[in-house]
Parts: sequence; structure tokens; C-alpha cells
Amino acid sequence: MSRSMHCVPLFAGLAALAVATSSVAAGEDRPAVIQSLEKQGVTIVEEFPAGSGLRGFGGVAEQKPLAVYVTPDGNAVIGVRVAADGRALDDQRLQNLVAKPMSAGIWSNLAASTWVQDGKESAPRTVYVFTDPNCPYCNRFFEAARPWVDSGKVQLRHILVGVIKADSSAKAAAILGAKDKTAALFQNERNFSKGGIEPVASVPDNLKRTIDTNTALMGALGFRGTPGIVYEDEQGLIQKINGMPLQAALAKVLGPR
Repeated sequence: MSRSMHCVPLFAGLAALAVATSSVAAGEDRPAVIQSLEKQGVTIVEEFPAGSGLRGFGGVAEQKPLAVYVTPDGNAVIGVRVAADGRALDDQRLQNLVAKPMSAGIWSNLAASTWVQDGKESAPRTVYVFTDPNCPYCNRFFEAARPWVDSGKVQLRHILVGVIKADSSAKAAAILGAKDKTAALFQNERNFSKGGIEPVASVPDNLKRTIDTNTALMGALGFRGTPGIVYEDEQGLIQKINGMPLQAALAKVLGPR
């Protein structure tokens, strides 16, 4: 993850959302060590041939793909299997079995969330941003992305949360409840130095549920503050940056200028 600057939430205890994966059926012949790892929080997705008397299992731990190799004595080694020439033998297999399906699931969850569009519908690149209306680094990212967004190359999708200040949720509700949500988002960002959008006096229940769901999704993806930026790399894999990317990382997030 690139070095970055971010706003840290003041509120803890957020609900977690699990990323759905297709785990090995419970009735299959699974070694005891695999069952033990599952009890410790490892999700086993699928077994793959590893050769040399080993049984290979692709899994996920803390949202990261991993390979588990069960040895003939029933113990397990977690890591990378390397060939004599130094090549990592199972990287592509892990990518196909675990990383790509996991990325597709995350992207699908993001697409199904409630977000505010910033950019053309026809933009070839989409970037999701967990945005708090009071976050100065969110505002800096908004401004830094203008050349890509204004040229039609990138569409930002702002998933609004309320974690920075006491009135963050009320400002998020003002944007989400507006007739023109994009115009309300721009009102907040363009007038950020003057306090941004006027918060609503009371957050309606439906908008509170939306903001809480967005905040839980942010936490489930491992973001500790805002902005939380999610994009797809050249291989179609999910990449995440917590905070305002440094200038050198902007092209990775937004693509060629």
C-alpha cells in the first residue's frame, strides 16, 4: 500500500461484512489441520494439485489470498512453493482460484452499494471512494482527480460515510437526500473551506441505514479512515489505498492522464 494521508474515524464498533467465497464442501475429505485453520479464521476456497505428496489448498485470511500445503504427516505449511529456478509455482493458480473471484465479489458489493456519481457514465475507468463530507483528504483527492474526471477518463463513485465529526452523517444525509446528489456533492467539495454543505437538522431513518451500511462496508474492506479508495489494476484485481495517494500513485489509481 502506498504511503498516504487519511482522516481517522472517531467511532468504533462498526459491523463487519463478510466477503462471500465458495468454500470446500464440509463433507469432503479435509485434513484435520485444514479444519483447525478454518476455526482460526482462514477461509478455504478450493484444493489444487501440488504434487510431491503435498495437498494444496487455496484460501483467504484477512482478505488476502494464501496457499496452504498439507504434508504427508498431516501438518501444514503456509507460504509460497518455489521451483528450482526461483519461480513461484502457484501464484497464477491462486490468482485464478482465489484472488480473481474475491476481487469480483468485492467489486460487485461496491457496485450494489449506494454511491454518488462523479464523472461521465461512459468513462472507461471506475474508482470507488469512501468519502466523509468533513474529510480534508477526501476533498484533496476530489480536486486532484479533476483532470481525469473532467476529460471523461474516470468516473468516481463516492460511497458516503459519517465518521470524522459529529455532523458528518448529517452532511452525508444532505447529499444523499438531495434531488441532485451529484450537485450536492459538488456543493460540499467546492465550498469545503467554508464548511461545505449545510447538514440536515435530523438524519432520516432510511438515510441513516444507508450511511451505516456504507460505513460497515468500509470497515469490512479494511479501511481505517477516509478516503478509502478501491480500483481495479491491469489484471482485473482489486487494489486499495487508505488515504490521499501521493502524487506518484495517482496514475496507478486513475490511469493515464
